[in-house]
Amino acid sequence: MSASGGTKAIVAALSANLAIAAAKFVAFVFSGSSSMLAESVHSLADSGNQGLLLLGGKKAKREATAEHPFGYGRERYIYAFLVSIVLFTVGGMFAIYEGYEKIKHPHEIEAWYWPVGVLVFAIIAESFSFRTAIKESNELRGGLTWRQFVKRAKAPELPVVLLEDLGALVGLVLALIGVGLALLTGDGVWDGIGTLAIGVLLILIAIVLAAETKSLLLGEAAGIDDIEKIKAAVVDGDSVTRLIHMRTLHLGPEELLVAAKIAVRHDDTAARVAEAIDAAEARIREAVPIARVIYLEPDIYKAAEAAADPLAKPAG
Repeated sequence: MSASGGTKAIVAALSANLAIAAAKFVAFVFSGSSSMLAESVHSLADSGNQGLLLLGGKKAKREATAEHPFGYGRERYIYAFLVSIVLFTVGGMFAIYEGYEKIKHPHEIEAWYWPVGVLVFAIIAESFSFRTAIKESNELRGGLTWRQFVKRAKAPELPVVLLEDLGALVGLVLALIGVGLALLTGDGVWDGIGTLAIGVLLILIAIVLAAETKSLLLGEAAGIDDIEKIKAAVVDGDSVTRLIHMRTLHLGPEELLVAAKIAVRHDDTAARVAEAIDAAEARIREAVPIARVIYLEPDIYKAAEAAADPLAKPAG
């Protein structure tokens, strides 16, 4: 994901959520609807989350230092993980607590036109934000399904915004259903049930986000397409005869580390081996531009040693 594309989606979501949070809170004040209070906190949490994503993107651009020689690209993963924690605690747990209290102590919704009007406005605003996130994601996901895109994306911002916006839209529908049933039946318990449903939804989304960003924090390899491109680029059939084994690691969404052991001819001079390594590095960077850090170790190919590596897939 390009930084610009992610920023556009984040800013669109932030603008929508700030306006929606204010409108929902006003509706809560006038109606006393717990669904509206839960939704206003949800939108406020989402606004804070988008702020965290923007902050992470800014911090990730810092230059490498002696203490952090590979740079700060993973800042974006850390802040995306914080988003899942905020969504779980501030959004999900608060909504469950508020729903429980409303079921335990129900009361009728006053000034029904406030919550209904605000929910309709919020659905329209969130739809525009969701549309922006979908448009930005479609430029990157290619032939991947949405589930595959969320799972495989190395840049966390768009999957986070997509899931947040989807959760916001579903939450708004749940709130509208809860408020509607409470108005139709005159029983405020339905408002509490809608609030509980919103809380469960937010917790489920937070768990998905936490699982995906945890994987990125642990360190993920390059995508299958990039790995195949690197394999093809390493071997030239002349000075580099085989890829013995290789490891890749994302230092950030747009920074890739490549470490590989390559087979060279046993009678090559040291100067020729050095030239072969330089040429192989140039081919890798041309094939996969995000390969910023490359370490190639020359060796003489031994079938037994290569077979002993569980992750090795030698190129023919």
